[in-house]
Amino acid sequence: MHKNNETRLRTSFYLEAREKLLIDCGPDIVRQWWINGLKSLDGVLITHEHGDHYLGLDELVALRRSTAPGNWHPIPTYATESAWETIELRFGYLLEKTLEKKLVVPGELLPGLQTRVVPFKTYHGPMAKGAVGYVFEDKGKRLVYTSDLLHLEGQEDILRYPDVLVIQSHWLNEPEINRPSLLSLQRALPMIRAWEPKEKVFLVHISDADQVPGDSANDSLKKIPPQDPLKDSETGIPYPIPTCQAEWQQVAERAFKDSCIDIPVQVAYDGLAVDI
Repeated sequence: MHKNNETRLRTSFYLEAREKLLIDCGPDIVRQWWINGLKSLDGVLITHEHGDHYLGLDELVALRRSTAPGNWHPIPTYATESAWETIELRFGYLLEKTLEKKLVVPGELLPGLQTRVVPFKTYHGPMAKGAVGYVFEDKGKRLVYTSDLLHLEGQEDILRYPDVLVIQSHWLNEPEINRPSLLSLQRALPMIRAWEPKEKVFLVHISDADQVPGDSANDSLKKIPPQDPLKDSETGIPYPIPTCQAEWQQVAERAFKDSCIDIPVQVAYDGLAVDI
């Protein structure tokens, strides 16, 4: 929490389709859970083995304890084999009673779900070998959720022409050194053009890692200078660095227009809920 009382919760995605699915379960999942009034889950999908995406799994014990013993069934929890190696070291005790271990294989339909879900392999650095995104299909709609990544590792064809694309945008500008292996909006724009989403794009996992002119925090480790910042197509002047959600929204709309991406873009914020 900052001195102006602003907070930034970890990125999670809750989808109600044929089941109630939670994609990633970070350490502040309880707060998100109550803010959004969620009461039950049919499945949990983990994108990779970084703490901000799975450390809230222990909180799901509360669901078991608040359910009559005869009515409780462990929650099917999906992750790749590499991701499970890390998750089980900390939360192996949750298996059987609270969570049911399900293996994710990129390119293969997730078993046991009515909603059609296909994972695809992504690269998010050497410390996230189990990283995947997910393609959801239900009632004629397709949604692509990339989670954290720097680039794809094959399977790009299944990402084309989604109705909705949810894509990471950690920075505005691609940094000189991409230590955490995360997408910038600058790097994401060509992907969005290539995949041609039909209805809307949502930008998630927004950070404050871009250097802001005159900011005393620019010498911190996470503040990395840009390689070649995005520029206004008419003036050639770099876009202003956004410092809040509203400014991110303005810059994202300008970047889409300058990149000839004729589709609405929404910069996500905590508690955002939409009908698809």
